[in-house]
Amino acid sequence: MDPLDLSQPRDPLFRDPIVERVKRVAVVDVGSNSVRLVVFDGAARSPAYFYNEKVMCGIGASLTATGKLDIAGKERAIAAITRFVLIAEMMKASKLVSVGTAALREAKDGQEFCQKVAQKTGLKIQIASGVREAKLAAKGVLLASPDAKGIVSDMGGVSMELARVSQQRVGKCVSSRLGPLILDKLNLDSYQLKRHIRQTIEKLFQEIKGKKQTLYLVGGSWRALARLNMHRTRYPLSVLNEYRLIPKEINETFDWFKTEPIGTVHHQTQISLDRLKNIDLSWQVLQQLAEVFEPTDIRISTHGIREGLLYERMPKKLRQSDPLIEACLFSEYNSARLPGYGNYLFNFIHPLFEGTTQKQKRLIHAVCLLHDVTWRSHPDYRAQICFENATRGNLGGIDHPDRIFIALSLYYRYKNFNSSDPYSTFLTLLNRQDIQLAEKVGKAIRFGAMLIVVAPDSLARLKFKPQKNYLVLRIPKVHKSIIGEVAQARLKALAKVMECDAEIKIV
Repeated sequence: MDPLDLSQPRDPLFRDPIVERVKRVAVVDVGSNSVRLVVFDGAARSPAYFYNEKVMCGIGASLTATGKLDIAGKERAIAAITRFVLIAEMMKASKLVSVGTAALREAKDGQEFCQKVAQKTGLKIQIASGVREAKLAAKGVLLASPDAKGIVSDMGGVSMELARVSQQRVGKCVSSRLGPLILDKLNLDSYQLKRHIRQTIEKLFQEIKGKKQTLYLVGGSWRALARLNMHRTRYPLSVLNEYRLIPKEINETFDWFKTEPIGTVHHQTQISLDRLKNIDLSWQVLQQLAEVFEPTDIRISTHGIREGLLYERMPKKLRQSDPLIEACLFSEYNSARLPGYGNYLFNFIHPLFEGTTQKQKRLIHAVCLLHDVTWRSHPDYRAQICFENATRGNLGGIDHPDRIFIALSLYYRYKNFNSSDPYSTFLTLLNRQDIQLAEKVGKAIRFGAMLIVVAPDSLARLKFKPQKNYLVLRIPKVHKSIIGEVAQARLKALAKVMECDAEIKIV
């Protein structure tokens, strides 16, 4: 079904009984550095993180030296997993799954550790192969970005995986031992280390190919590099998912980092000191990735193995749906006064935007679905809360300019925007045409929301005649009294933004 075809309104997919089965899926991820529990409120296409806890255990810290898991790390990990299993049970998770990555895969005592966990907690940890780990990371990227096309790189403490993605499918997957914990213990000088990394990546490239495509980065090491670049460039948004790096920024940011006291960077960015101490190893791997694969752009994904496990458990029709629209429907259903009216509002204002692209119409549809979700907020703060919810909210399937467009449109739904507004720096991510369109959308919704709430099917129709530069509101005679002074003023404000005349016709 076309998400913009609203002639036959349907219930949101999250209300489907089959989809409900993936609600409250819990995942325990046993990594080289950390053990994490994530409980997804997974019935929506852009699932929320109902619970998220990480314990830094470092079970892979001694892997290079001994070939076994770190003794103290194992004790911390078992204690954390015991707690996580209990939490998942108390939250009545519909499913509890666990995956172990490179450290468990490579350690001589990895299977023994899993058996001990199973005996103590009943949880069976599935140790993922390198290919399986790459595939799960790629599926995690597809959960949030179904249009992803290029190469996914997932770096953990012990390994780095690559996977091709295109047309919502995962292609060739490969794995390597290029994790910071391994590289740090090789005892190579700078020249030898660079050569080792380069040769390894060139071998990976021969297997997977993919020159001059988008490179999607998954994992804490990559996110730390992105956070540093955000801080250095004073980027207005703090959302990491879909943050874009220009390849040349990799070296610029690391050159800047080397001149700054590590304690100052830690304090300003909240990146852990352990992560910052090994950041040069992650940087060297990314530098060589960029030189060999020559990506057109680099994007950060905050979705990886855990989200990939959830994606696998989603019914096919949910995986194939639009994550943005489903997330907005979910928000409307839970927070709006009249769930379902966002679609009516979109149909009402749609005639004003017939010349826009499908991408723009999709964003306008999302704005309509979100237009009333902050109605409980104090009227003086609704515009600001709308803006912050859109820029920081759990919305999949959009990049950063899309977020700002949605936020700005909702802001205009409540009040005008001016250059002295504290959010003005966010507008640097939009071009002038998108800013103008956002104002037009916001004014249209501000007017339409007064009308469709009464009788959405039969009350009024908007029509824009571009040849005459004329905006017409047609309203049945029986409802003509609904157009009071406030409604007329809002129609006039909409016409002003559209730089046209407006007329009300009683029919």
